[in-house]
Amino acid sequence: MIGLALRRLAQGVPTLLVVATVSFFLMRLAPGGPFDLERPLAPAAMENLRRVYGLDRSLPEQYLGYLAALLRGDLGPSFSHRDLSVADLFARGLPVSLTLGSLALLLALALGIGLGSLAALRRGSLADRLVGGLAALSLSVPSFVAAPLLQIVFGLGLRLLPVGGWEGGAPRNLVLPVLTLALPQIGAIARLTRASLAETLRAQPVRTQRAMGLPPGRILRHALRGALLPVVALLGPLAAGLLTGSVVVETVFGLPGIGRYFVEGALNRDYTLVMGTVLLVAALVILFNILADLAAALLDPRLRPDA
Repeated sequence: MIGLALRRLAQGVPTLLVVATVSFFLMRLAPGGPFDLERPLAPAAMENLRRVYGLDRSLPEQYLGYLAALLRGDLGPSFSHRDLSVADLFARGLPVSLTLGSLALLLALALGIGLGSLAALRRGSLADRLVGGLAALSLSVPSFVAAPLLQIVFGLGLRLLPVGGWEGGAPRNLVLPVLTLALPQIGAIARLTRASLAETLRAQPVRTQRAMGLPPGRILRHALRGALLPVVALLGPLAAGLLTGSVVVETVFGLPGIGRYFVEGALNRDYTLVMGTVLLVAALVILFNILADLAAALLDPRLRPDA
């Protein structure tokens, strides 16, 4: 298992290099610059700023300098948040984004697996059709539509929950953002669990267990172990979806996460902040995929390299 994790990490290094290279040159190709204001700065002030931030050097020199800084773990200073580095901003925003993402993931797994299992056990029933309809609805409504609707219903209409703000991670402030992030993933997991478990329950080993008179609960536990393999394989892309979806959710609900910083950096042409956010998300996606591979290998010994 350790060898599998190390191989996956080694494969992720070239991916991060490609992401860093592409994001660097795309940011430089974008029109405008980080110090272009409605009222232009004096030429001398502009020249000093470019010199301080290393923008007066040639593009290859800037690129090599950026890679050298990355090797030291330095993401550079923020161009729009003065006196703060990109690492300082991530230290503030990453706990918020990870809290939202982890809670949304747990909620999506709990509800998705539960609803999918119910639908698989009651194939063709009203419960099966209801789960299928709810799953299709959750997948068809994007986050930028679901978030305002939840704010209007539960915040402005019923006045049960706040429509925005962080308040130090108060539970009442987490409910709507977490639910908004989790809704599409609940539908995806429920549909996948339903299809996988229904197929597993029709397999020969399960029929044999029923013929031997094993309790239904024990049969379901054995069936779920194999049926959850596709769900585990989905965890990597699912976590990536939660990270990218948090950009919209954090902006709509006014949360100080990395998604909100990414939007601000893009609007302000903050090169280092945008590139740092892209790299961070890419690194987290690679990490989540590695964890998903390890979890799948734990569930199914045949997926282990030494099997």
